Amino acid sequence: MDHQKSTTGGRLDVLMVDSGKSLVVVELKVKQDDGMLFQGLDYYDYVSTRAEAFARLYKHHSVDATKQPRLFLIAPSFSQTLVNRCKWLSIRPSLFTYVCLKIEGEEEIIPAFSEQEIPSAPDVIEITHLSDHMNYITDAAVRTRVEALLEEIKNWKPGSISLDAISFAISMKINNRVFAYLYPRRQYYQIGTYNADDEWTQYPIKSEDDLEKVKPIAKAAMDSRMK
Repeated sequence: MDHQKSTTGGRLDVLMVDSGKSLVVVELKVKQDDGMLFQGLDYYDYVSTRAEAFARLYKHHSVDATKQPRLFLIAPSFSQTLVNRCKWLSIRPSLFTYVCLKIEGEEEIIPAFSEQEIPSAPDVIEITHLSDHMNYITDAAVRTRVEALLEEIKNWKPGSISLDAISFAISMKINNRVFAYLYPRRQYYQIGTYNADDEWTQYPIKSEDDLEKVKPIAKAAMDSRMK
């Protein structure tokens, strides 16, 4: 569509539009250069903030200014450092390597392109706190009762019981062995524990009567985990 377009940060190598009518910023190098990523991002920022202006300027290409532009980096090779940096970018550039081929008897040089894969960023480990589960309960009265229950459970065997927040519940352990889970809900909660047949069972707690029925079951599960 255009090349060597002047910007505030220099001349943009190539500006294209893809089949989906998105603008494509292309940074091109003839040798490996880690700096091209930062150059490309500068040009990407320039084009992104002026997408409507570019759509009007190149209206015969039917550019869709509402679509996020893309960033292509093209070079003979990329360092692992540059590739690793790219995996953390939300815009995810496309990396293309190339070699130039010359067919015997022909004067024309033909570039052959290959897209290089960018590895996915590792999952971010989310740490859950007890307060996260408590805040999930929107009924203030239920939340107060749960707080009182957890304090009571800790006193079943003082110093031996731990309450730990995990991704989906609050685990209850005796000497590092799980005997029950508390699953918060918006208006109530559930307790999962081992029944008299040592089968894992979940009990919805919507009233004091429900709780009083489940407490002995959870205590028995706790005692069995101490043996």
